[in-house]
Amino acid sequence: MGACQERRIALTCVSVDPETAPDLFFLDDAEGSLIVAAIDEVAAVDPEHAAGLREFLVRLARSADLVRVSPSLASSLKSRQRGAFSEETLVDALCRVPEYDVELHVPTKVVFGQAYLIAKINFFKAIGYALETLSAGALYDRVQDEIGQSIYSKLAEELFLAIATDVHGTPDVRHRAARALYDIWENRLTAEIDDFAPVLESIWQARNQVRPVLGTMRGTQEFFRLVQARCDPRFVDYFAGDGVGDEERQAFEEFLFGIAHEEIEKLREHLDEDGRGVVSVEEAKTVLGRTGDSWLPSSGPQSLYTSYKRRKVKATYRHLTDSPGPKKTAEEYVTIALLLRGAKL
Repeated sequence: MGACQERRIALTCVSVDPETAPDLFFLDDAEGSLIVAAIDEVAAVDPEHAAGLREFLVRLARSADLVRVSPSLASSLKSRQRGAFSEETLVDALCRVPEYDVELHVPTKVVFGQAYLIAKINFFKAIGYALETLSAGALYDRVQDEIGQSIYSKLAEELFLAIATDVHGTPDVRHRAARALYDIWENRLTAEIDDFAPVLESIWQARNQVRPVLGTMRGTQEFFRLVQARCDPRFVDYFAGDGVGDEERQAFEEFLFGIAHEEIEKLREHLDEDGRGVVSVEEAKTVLGRTGDSWLPSSGPQSLYTSYKRRKVKATYRHLTDSPGPKKTAEEYVTIALLLRGAKL
């Protein structure tokens, strides 16, 4: 009996309707075993809650099946045009379409796949909430790891999309980013960030272990904590290189401090005017008019995703208005450099 079938049978123990136990074809062995163990843990205390999680899993299986039965990207695109199809058709299309308009230019399988990934993240978060109330430490930590991996996969996908659709980007780099997207979209149910972009996973995992202290606003402490967290050396080496410009370094500062370039400059001006050498987090909150949760992002993959989105929006605004500051995120600058060299991500 296969591992997937064994997990399917195991789930009937916590099902309100054993006949509908889902096929876990869309999960790897580690994910499937974790889900069975987690739902069993919840069922021992709250059978009704466990049944609700199982129903959530049934819905997730249905969304995964939509991805599985959707035509391949190759056949989807071939039906739209005459003549032979190649992977380059989608790659070329992505390089012609602006990022804000891409949804209406991709095959349905891509749309289903993106929805599935969000559903998967939400499912593991639901399990995490349940385990947190049970103080199931080891299982809870494993669930958080799975959430992180899925969020980082989504984040990497958005990063590749930003590069592929950048009309000002180098054609070779844009094509390589688009090919990476093609592979992610075509293999949605098995593609995870440690397979297609482990360097990005390393960067984000390390950043989650760094809590900004501000201080002199030079980023020295934050930089060394990033190194100590075993961030991929190619990331820190890139920004420490002699050929890196001001905008790249400013993007790195945003990444380290977790606040916008404009706010970093305002705090530095405050230090100069006040004649002091350091600024505390509490003082910085006052200077910037921040309160409570609107301050530095908390740790965790979801907070890092939010940080990236904020930095990306601000970078795009600076580019459109020709305002001072970084025009891309730190992750974009490094990924572009690696793609330009043809380096493995």
